[in-house]
Amino acid sequence: MAIEFMCRKIGMTQLFNEEGECIPVTVLDAQPNRIVQKKTPERDGYCALQLGYGVRAERHATKALLGHAKKANVPPAKVLRESRVSAEELEQYEVGGEIAVDVFSAGQRVDVIGTSKGKGYQGVVRRHGFSIKKRTHGTHEVFRHGGSIGPGSYPGRVIKGLRMPGHMGDERVTTLNIEVVRVDPEKRLLFVRGGVPGHNDAMVRVRPSVRARA
Repeated sequence: MAIEFMCRKIGMTQLFNEEGECIPVTVLDAQPNRIVQKKTPERDGYCALQLGYGVRAERHATKALLGHAKKANVPPAKVLRESRVSAEELEQYEVGGEIAVDVFSAGQRVDVIGTSKGKGYQGVVRRHGFSIKKRTHGTHEVFRHGGSIGPGSYPGRVIKGLRMPGHMGDERVTTLNIEVVRVDPEKRLLFVRGGVPGHNDAMVRVRPSVRARA
């Protein structure tokens, strides 16, 4: 269990380290996450922190959100998410406080959680990497088809889990064990090596890696 720090994906660029190596990085807008609510075992049955990212204009907020924010003495947030934490860690934070990007450090390994780009309805070639049939004599209009989908008289049905055309993307994806290249607390930016799920401007969550290398 760890705090999942909310960021906004800005885009990709490249940095050069001291050895002159070019490193592809994703830039994340890491504004402070406000603590809006504490979930306790006595009241809620589990330990968690409800974090808020950004500030939503009051004219765009519902009355329920305004009341919820007023109770914590914080402005209404654009995004609210929960992070499961231990009881000991829960006691370290107070409602109305902030968690800044300096909880991360350069060289640290993290996981980035986001929603992948939606690709719409796709066929088996793009969705599952099926090979295309030979475009030779006798092949008609089935170059990108999936072929047979089931056995004959026994068991006489389509086996569950068969790879077929369907909706692709737009699902939760976690990129594991990537390196924090740079942390800029002044500009509130976080630079992580490589790509992360989602489109530019998408919300992602960053946590200490569950598979960090020794």
